[in-house]
Amino acid sequence: MKRAELLESLPRHGVYDLAVVGGGATGLGVALDAALRGFSVVLLESHDFAGGTSSRSTKLLHGGVRYLAQGNLALVREALAERATVLRIAPHLAQPLPFVMPSYHWWQTPFYGIGLKLYDLLAGSAGLGRTEFLNRAQTLQALPGVNPEGLRGGVKYWDGQFDDARLALALALTAEAAGARVLNYAEVTAVRQLTGGADPLSTIDVHDRRGGASFELQARCVVNATGVWVDALRDHTLPAANPGSPSRMVSPSQGVHVVVDRDFMPGGHALLVPKTRDGRVLFAVPWLGKLVLGTTDTPRNDLAREPDAFAEELEFILSEASQALSRPVRREDIKSIWVGLRPLVAAPAAAEGGTKVLSREHTIVVDANGLVTVTGGKWTTYRAMAEDVLERCFANQLLPRRAGGQSAAHVLKGAAVASPVTPLHAAPGLHLYGSEAAQVNDCPGQSNALGAGLTEAMVRHAARVEHAQTVEDVLARRSRILFLDATQAARMAPTVAEILQQELGSDPALPSFLELCTRYLPAPNAI
Repeated sequence: MKRAELLESLPRHGVYDLAVVGGGATGLGVALDAALRGFSVVLLESHDFAGGTSSRSTKLLHGGVRYLAQGNLALVREALAERATVLRIAPHLAQPLPFVMPSYHWWQTPFYGIGLKLYDLLAGSAGLGRTEFLNRAQTLQALPGVNPEGLRGGVKYWDGQFDDARLALALALTAEAAGARVLNYAEVTAVRQLTGGADPLSTIDVHDRRGGASFELQARCVVNATGVWVDALRDHTLPAANPGSPSRMVSPSQGVHVVVDRDFMPGGHALLVPKTRDGRVLFAVPWLGKLVLGTTDTPRNDLAREPDAFAEELEFILSEASQALSRPVRREDIKSIWVGLRPLVAAPAAAEGGTKVLSREHTIVVDANGLVTVTGGKWTTYRAMAEDVLERCFANQLLPRRAGGQSAAHVLKGAAVASPVTPLHAAPGLHLYGSEAAQVNDCPGQSNALGAGLTEAMVRHAARVEHAQTVEDVLARRSRILFLDATQAARMAPTVAEILQQELGSDPALPSFLELCTRYLPAPNAI
């Protein structure tokens, strides 16, 4: 359904069972789960699907190996089970990845190896491969480019990696196929409860940020899944029911990632430094033909849509990566920098110890006016979070109880379960569309390569099928070129804008994207 038709049909639908505000991992997971249970669902996202935190992860679909030290085995066990589920329902976008922890002291291999053996034990049948102790030669073979000075050996274990933005898009398209209405660039400006009667409803005020129109929808249940911005929506909806400002649910943390060429570490294994000089963790992950270095964990008070890296964060990554690799990583080596805000669950102890002491587990709050807010968690457990949200809706009699579990077996759009899978560390291309590749090539321009694995046909498919509206939608999330090489993204942008203009007949926002590209580089005038 074209956007204009969707906008026209939404208010005419009548009362929706469920309205989800927020088109990131959590909101999309809730929309899909509810649609699979037969509820009528509308999802509204103020920007693009996965336009915030959900496209800016470290690209790791992990079971929480870092949480073993906290002793939260239940959280690790749940995440390991959910990791296996995502790998099964989206094998073209989520795959196993071997990691190696290099050892430079005699005690590191047995110390970390024992913990990772426990990781294997907790995974059980959901494990991806057994943990192995490597000697020096085996470690150098697995991690070409690792710093050889003083290297004694290493520990190899398995986790998962994925393409976060395209997985979010697959969730959106799968929810749509299941009957949900999903709309990006639809900003919810207010949620008002209609009191009285046996069947209380909420009225949702929506502003179309592309066309400028405003309209109202009605729903029996409203879920606030806006990530780090959940408190803002609660502020807009709670005063009438709860005088005074509601308590904060989120304490944002900033994570910075740096992308360099794969020649720094050209193998197919990821590197994990479990404890840097200041006690943090460093990853070097092969992804879509590049190498991702990160990440930081820095408290941040503001909620910028496009947060910038702090100078000390960039220095930390470059310095620690230069220690871990055989040659130094300099600012001029950087192809792209991206920054994500994590919605960590606020806690009274947040003032002490920084954000590392805060919970990655999700929390769900049902306010007096019936608004259901969910935040926290991580990408790996999006599906379990969605089930918990619906269970809370049932418990509070906001929706009639219906059996669940369908989302654990329902493969996502594009899943080519029986087909050969191209590794996610390979350069991007048509393989990322899975079983939808033929549909992509049905669009004009399949032989017109634009660069970085993107074709004219992919841009047209993004506009026709994948809800892309702007150059940023295409070059940041339908393809990941902005995240891989900001300079190349800027060069390709005018051509992409021209194709989008032909397809949509609306402004593809080229100038704002070119300005954004400069913010994904360490020097402001690098493009």
